[in-house]
Amino acid sequence: MDQEPIRLKGFGVSPGIAIGKAFLAEENHIPIPSHTPQDEEEIEQECALLQKAIEQVEQDLERSKQSIPADLKDHAHILDAHQLILRDPLFFNQTLETIRRERLNAMQALKRSIRRISELFAAMDDDYIRSRAADVRSIGERILRYLAGQKTSSFDEIRERVIIVARDISPADAAQIQLEKTLGFITDAGGRTSHTAIIARALGIPAIVGAERASRTIRTGDLVIVDGASGRIIVHPTDEQIAFYFELQDALESYLKEITRKAHLPAVTQDGYKIRVEANIELIEEVVAAKDHGAESIGLYRTEFAYLNRQAPPNEEELYQEYKELAELMAPAFVTVRTFDLGAEKLGTWMPPIDQENPALGLRGIRLCLQHREFFKTQLRAILRAGAVARNMRVMLPLISGTGELRQAKAVYEEAKQELRRQRVPFDETMPFGIMIEVPSAVAVADVLAREVDFFSIGTNDLIQYALGIDRVNPHVAHLYDPLHPAVIRLIRQVVATAHEAGIPVTICGEMAGEPLYVPLLLGLELDCLSMNPQAIPRVKNLVRRSTLDECRRFARTALALTTAADIRDALQELVVRLFPEEFKFFDPQAVKPNHRSGEGGTRFSR
Repeated sequence: MDQEPIRLKGFGVSPGIAIGKAFLAEENHIPIPSHTPQDEEEIEQECALLQKAIEQVEQDLERSKQSIPADLKDHAHILDAHQLILRDPLFFNQTLETIRRERLNAMQALKRSIRRISELFAAMDDDYIRSRAADVRSIGERILRYLAGQKTSSFDEIRERVIIVARDISPADAAQIQLEKTLGFITDAGGRTSHTAIIARALGIPAIVGAERASRTIRTGDLVIVDGASGRIIVHPTDEQIAFYFELQDALESYLKEITRKAHLPAVTQDGYKIRVEANIELIEEVVAAKDHGAESIGLYRTEFAYLNRQAPPNEEELYQEYKELAELMAPAFVTVRTFDLGAEKLGTWMPPIDQENPALGLRGIRLCLQHREFFKTQLRAILRAGAVARNMRVMLPLISGTGELRQAKAVYEEAKQELRRQRVPFDETMPFGIMIEVPSAVAVADVLAREVDFFSIGTNDLIQYALGIDRVNPHVAHLYDPLHPAVIRLIRQVVATAHEAGIPVTICGEMAGEPLYVPLLLGLELDCLSMNPQAIPRVKNLVRRSTLDECRRFARTALALTTAADIRDALQELVVRLFPEEFKFFDPQAVKPNHRSGEGGTRFSR
């Protein structure tokens, strides 16, 4: 008897349609022994077991790097990140200390370290940094499997082309996957910045992450359809559904190839309004993808990666070389470098962590930098020096809440300039200086802030959660996090109007910028620039070129008059389906909505 179709839902992170049999990468339970070392000799034996397992995992990772497929060579840094975790004192030394202090066996102590460090990362507000919690769990579980004597991967069992289903896929796992036998990825865990998402986009393989119940619902051999754009999964599809998605697959591939070929063209509306489209990146290796997808410049370079998993902070020369390389690769296009935006709790032994019940509202970003001014000045000097290479750098400060804070930061910036002048070190004297607008207080005093800076960049991810009082990683309230809330749209409109009155440009660089559904609204609000993940650029540019500013302005006025997010979303969906039928026959605007806590995993599918 045929089984009924089942619909699952996750985040579509790499567009495309995959139809095929599933391969479930099952994870055997890792039993944690209960015995405890009884004397000093047994304690040191446990420490030696841990060290040996870590060395074996490090050797495995090195072998994986050597055998990584050519298509993934640009992403070998992901394995480097796992090797850094292995050497991180917070991970290794503290596990040894736990064994010795609390007389635990190696697996008990390691399990505790994995949980503690994962919780630290998961509490971070930044999506990219938060998703690194999965790296810690992945590398920790790999060590646990060695200690337990279990095999570390089941991917070598794949014999045909399949859709891989797993709780998560680590970079080391990805290096072992036979790409010619991989149709798509589905994982329970992960977000848009997880390594599974990054790898899938690099390979052009349809992928869905954050599907939660997928590995508990799908079995090896099940026929599955993956829609990597909308995040839809169909298990046991009907013949009609299979035929529909095969047709959609062919049309989608042709459409994506066409818009990617045109991605290098400027984003100009049919009535002549030009808006810049830029890329958000966190690693130099992503420059190639940014250029290939049509980025006109780098609108946000996140600098935090250089500070993670280290025993000491990077020095000025290290940072200068990194920023210099970035400037040279992008020249003459400009690069906007955001200064350090992490909390003290993420920096390991070189900055002692502080106890913060709510890190998102605590000592982080510019606040942390102003408490550690020499640390802040080191980064500013490196940015200023790199700016002299091609005169294409801009510096941007995060989480500015008011004029007093901004002036304190500018004072440190001026000190850095004065020091470089005295030392006769070349730097860019006229480097543009801007701030991110991420908290409601900055919106309220935007007219004053605009007199102090050269540009604004609206960080919608933080602005939305602070304006609505919602922790977007809290599953109890995450469904209330909504970019189309009337308050959010009015805040954006206020920032744009204030900036333009002061004669400075405004960028929007949160996830909202890269969502095609929002293009007419953001055009109508008259943003000067949209900055987004590189993979989103071709679709956004295509929609800009098919729009008119006049119609988008009319829609923005309509949206500003509506009183609920649901009403605005309905009006926007009606507009985009009418204006862009060729786009939204592939990408369902209904998929762009807040994450609701509805048990979607078992609902029945109707096309």
